[in-house]
Amino acid sequence: MAMLFGTTDIAIGMKDSATRVRLFDGPLDLSWHHCATTSDFIADLFALHIQSSRDDYREVRHSIGYLVNELIENAVKFRAPGEITIEAAIDSGCFKVKVSNVVDGETAVEFQNLLSEITVGDPSELLIQRIEANAADPEMTSSCLGLLTLMSDYGTRLAWIFSPAGESDLVHVETYASIPISKIHS
Repeated sequence: MAMLFGTTDIAIGMKDSATRVRLFDGPLDLSWHHCATTSDFIADLFALHIQSSRDDYREVRHSIGYLVNELIENAVKFRAPGEITIEAAIDSGCFKVKVSNVVDGETAVEFQNLLSEITVGDPSELLIQRIEANAADPEMTSSCLGLLTLMSDYGTRLAWIFSPAGESDLVHVETYASIPISKIHS
Protein backbone atom coordinates (compact mmCIF):
# COMPACT_ATOMS: atom_id res chain seq x y z
CA MET A 1 0.00 0.00 0.00
CA ALA A 2 1.26 3.49 -0.87
CA MET A 3 2.06 5.99 1.88
CA LEU A 4 2.05 9.77 1.34
CA PHE A 5 4.00 12.36 3.33
CA GLY A 6 3.90 16.12 2.77
CA THR A 7 1.74 18.34 0.58
CA THR A 8 -0.94 16.17 -0.97
CA ASP A 9 -1.89 18.36 -3.94
CA ILE A 10 1.57 18.31 -5.53
CA ALA A 11 1.91 14.52 -5.38
CA ILE A 12 0.42 13.96 -8.78
CA GLY A 13 1.90 12.76 -12.04
CA MET A 14 3.93 15.08 -14.20
CA LYS A 15 2.41 16.35 -17.42
CA ASP A 16 3.25 14.74 -20.73
CA SER A 17 5.29 17.84 -21.53
CA ALA A 18 7.70 17.19 -18.65
CA THR A 19 11.38 16.85 -19.40
CA ARG A 20 12.68 13.46 -18.27
CA VAL A 21 16.23 12.52 -17.40
CA ARG A 22 17.32 9.06 -16.28
CA LEU A 23 20.51 8.28 -14.42
CA PHE A 24 21.44 4.64 -14.89
CA ASP A 25 23.73 2.44 -12.83
CA GLY A 26 26.66 1.29 -14.84
CA PRO A 27 30.43 1.06 -15.02
CA LEU A 28 30.83 4.67 -13.84
CA ASP A 29 28.44 4.23 -10.88
CA LEU A 30 26.22 7.11 -9.84
CA SER A 31 28.10 9.65 -7.74
CA TRP A 32 27.96 13.23 -6.44
CA HIS A 33 29.41 14.49 -9.72
CA HIS A 34 26.30 13.25 -11.53
CA CYS A 35 24.07 15.17 -9.10
CA ALA A 36 25.73 18.52 -9.78
CA THR A 37 26.00 18.00 -13.54
CA THR A 38 22.37 16.94 -13.85
CA SER A 39 21.00 19.69 -11.62
CA ASP A 40 23.04 22.33 -13.50
CA PHE A 41 21.68 21.05 -16.81
CA ILE A 42 18.07 21.13 -15.59
CA ALA A 43 18.52 24.58 -13.98
CA ASP A 44 20.00 25.99 -17.20
CA LEU A 45 17.27 24.43 -19.32
CA PHE A 46 14.38 25.81 -17.26
CA ALA A 47 15.89 29.18 -16.34
CA LEU A 48 16.09 29.97 -20.07
CA HIS A 49 12.32 30.55 -19.86
CA ILE A 50 13.05 33.60 -17.71
CA GLN A 51 13.83 36.44 -20.09
CA SER A 52 12.87 39.48 -17.99
CA SER A 53 16.36 40.25 -16.62
CA ARG A 54 19.78 38.76 -16.00
CA ASP A 55 19.22 38.92 -12.21
CA ASP A 56 15.89 37.08 -12.49
CA TYR A 57 17.54 34.42 -14.66
CA ARG A 58 20.30 33.93 -12.08
CA GLU A 59 17.86 33.73 -9.17
CA VAL A 60 15.62 31.21 -10.93
CA ARG A 61 18.63 29.17 -12.09
CA HIS A 62 20.04 29.10 -8.55
CA SER A 63 16.71 28.12 -6.95
CA ILE A 64 16.01 25.35 -9.47
CA GLY A 65 19.60 24.10 -9.31
CA TYR A 66 19.64 23.99 -5.51
CA LEU A 67 16.29 22.17 -5.36
CA VAL A 68 17.13 19.59 -8.01
CA ASN A 69 20.64 18.98 -6.65
CA GLU A 70 19.32 18.37 -3.13
CA LEU A 71 16.73 15.86 -4.34
CA ILE A 72 19.14 14.01 -6.63
CA GLU A 73 21.83 13.88 -3.92
CA ASN A 74 19.32 12.31 -1.52
CA ALA A 75 18.28 9.79 -4.18
CA VAL A 76 21.92 8.87 -4.90
CA LYS A 77 22.90 8.70 -1.23
CA PHE A 78 20.05 6.49 -0.04
CA ARG A 79 19.11 4.46 -3.11
CA ALA A 80 19.26 0.75 -3.69
CA PRO A 81 20.99 -0.19 -6.97
CA GLY A 82 18.99 0.97 -9.93
CA GLU A 83 18.13 4.01 -11.97
CA ILE A 84 17.00 7.43 -10.80
CA THR A 85 14.41 9.26 -12.89
CA ILE A 86 13.98 13.03 -12.81
CA GLU A 87 10.94 14.70 -14.39
CA ALA A 88 10.63 18.48 -14.50
CA ALA A 89 8.23 21.08 -15.86
CA ILE A 90 7.12 24.66 -15.42
CA ASP A 91 3.40 24.89 -14.72
CA SER A 92 1.24 27.69 -13.32
CA GLY A 93 4.16 29.87 -12.26
CA CYS A 94 5.96 27.03 -10.49
CA PHE A 95 8.90 24.82 -11.30
CA LYS A 96 7.85 21.24 -10.51
CA VAL A 97 10.11 18.23 -10.22
CA LYS A 98 9.66 14.56 -9.42
CA VAL A 99 12.60 12.32 -8.51
CA SER A 100 11.98 8.56 -8.44
CA ASN A 101 14.24 5.83 -7.12
CA VAL A 102 14.22 2.62 -5.11
CA VAL A 103 15.43 2.17 -1.51
CA ASP A 104 15.64 -0.84 0.77
CA GLY A 105 12.91 -1.39 3.35
CA GLU A 106 15.01 -0.30 6.34
CA THR A 107 16.01 2.96 4.66
CA ALA A 108 12.37 3.61 3.74
CA VAL A 109 11.24 3.22 7.36
CA GLU A 110 14.03 5.51 8.64
CA PHE A 111 13.17 8.15 6.02
CA GLN A 112 9.44 7.92 6.78
CA ASN A 113 10.21 8.51 10.47
CA LEU A 114 12.21 11.63 9.58
CA LEU A 115 9.45 12.84 7.27
CA SER A 116 6.90 12.37 10.05
CA GLU A 117 8.94 14.89 12.04
CA ILE A 118 9.77 17.46 9.37
CA THR A 119 6.42 17.61 7.56
CA VAL A 120 4.60 18.91 10.64
CA GLY A 121 5.28 22.25 12.24
CA ASP A 122 7.01 25.38 11.05
CA PRO A 123 9.93 24.58 8.70
CA SER A 124 11.91 27.62 9.93
CA GLU A 125 11.68 26.52 13.56
CA LEU A 126 12.50 22.91 12.64
CA LEU A 127 15.51 24.11 10.63
CA ILE A 128 16.89 26.00 13.65
CA GLN A 129 16.29 22.97 15.90
CA ARG A 130 18.12 20.68 13.43
CA ILE A 131 21.03 23.10 13.08
CA GLU A 132 21.38 23.20 16.87
CA ALA A 133 21.14 19.40 17.09
CA ASN A 134 23.86 19.04 14.42
CA ALA A 135 26.10 21.46 16.28
CA ALA A 136 25.65 19.43 19.48
CA ASP A 137 26.26 16.11 17.70
CA PRO A 138 28.64 16.35 14.71
CA GLU A 139 28.19 12.60 14.08
CA MET A 140 24.50 13.13 13.17
CA THR A 141 23.91 11.80 9.65
CA SER A 142 20.18 12.24 9.08
CA SER A 143 19.53 15.91 9.69
CA CYS A 144 17.27 16.80 6.73
CA LEU A 145 18.87 20.27 6.71
CA GLY A 146 18.68 20.47 2.92
CA LEU A 147 14.97 19.65 2.81
CA LEU A 148 14.20 22.02 5.67
CA THR A 149 16.21 24.80 3.99
CA LEU A 150 14.21 24.28 0.80
CA MET A 151 10.95 24.49 2.72
CA SER A 152 11.97 27.40 4.96
CA ASP A 153 14.07 29.63 2.71
CA TYR A 154 12.84 28.82 -0.80
CA GLY A 155 9.11 28.26 -0.24
CA THR A 156 9.37 24.75 -1.62
CA ARG A 157 6.43 22.44 -1.17
CA LEU A 158 7.39 18.78 -0.90
CA ALA A 159 5.67 15.40 -0.95
CA TRP A 160 6.81 11.79 -0.94
CA ILE A 161 5.01 8.64 -2.00
CA PHE A 162 6.35 5.27 -0.84
CA SER A 163 5.05 2.14 -2.54
CA PRO A 164 6.17 -1.49 -2.74
CA ALA A 165 8.60 -2.25 -5.56
CA GLY A 166 7.71 -5.83 -6.39
CA GLU A 167 8.00 -8.82 -4.11
CA SER A 168 11.37 -7.89 -2.60
CA ASP A 169 12.22 -5.71 0.38
CA LEU A 170 12.60 -2.73 -1.95
CA VAL A 171 10.42 0.38 -1.80
CA HIS A 172 9.79 2.79 -4.66
CA VAL A 173 10.12 6.44 -3.54
CA GLU A 174 8.73 9.35 -5.52
CA THR A 175 9.76 12.79 -4.28
CA TYR A 176 7.69 15.70 -5.56
CA ALA A 177 8.67 19.35 -5.21
CA SER A 178 7.20 22.63 -6.34
CA ILE A 179 8.94 25.99 -6.08
CA PRO A 180 7.32 29.30 -7.08
CA ILE A 181 9.07 31.17 -9.86
CA SER A 182 6.27 33.47 -11.08
CA LYS A 183 6.97 36.10 -8.41
CA ILE A 184 10.60 36.25 -9.55
CA HIS A 185 9.91 37.07 -13.18
CA SER A 186 6.47 38.70 -13.14
